[in-house]
Amino acid sequence: MDSPLTPTSYAILGLLAVRSWTPYELAKQVRRGLGWFWPRAERKLYDEPKRLVAAGFATATDERTGRRPKTVYAITPAGRRALRRWLGEEPAPPTLEIEALVKVFFADGGTLDQLRGTLHSVVATAQSRTAELRAMIDGVLEGPYEFEARMPTNALALRFSLGMEEAMAQWADWALAQTSGWQSTTDVAGWDWRAALT
Repeated sequence: MDSPLTPTSYAILGLLAVRSWTPYELAKQVRRGLGWFWPRAERKLYDEPKRLVAAGFATATDERTGRRPKTVYAITPAGRRALRRWLGEEPAPPTLEIEALVKVFFADGGTLDQLRGTLHSVVATAQSRTAELRAMIDGVLEGPYEFEARMPTNALALRFSLGMEEAMAQWADWALAQTSGWQSTTDVAGWDWRAALT
């Protein structure tokens, strides 16, 4: 393999350690679970299994469903060893990519209505995502669930995702309250920004 494995490589190996998947099924599982805290471009999810095969960490088997061909990927023993090694390594520091915060950061270049519109959008999005997560979790709790044996570790990650969405909504509500007396994004009417940071 010409380049080292990435965290996305290991995420795909982790899914392959659960069972064999087609590329479509892998992408669906990433969207459904990992996508809450590890969003990735769909193209990468289709390309990554091929890289793992080239590295000897996965196998590809061509099958047919009726007349439609499909490729099913499975983890190899070398892939399981690589996954286990990676699980023991120190994780990289977290990164956040939140467009709304970029807009807030530069809000002094726009209007107060635009800033408050962004904050209202953050609240609405967080509430919608929380409801979506809750519905997915309720489906698992009602059972039966194919991967129920994996739920203890999945619950740890899902609890973070719920907390993150709740924190986003709480922060945006706080920011809306803080900006309620502002005249504009450049005239904050004596608002004590120092107090907000201490």
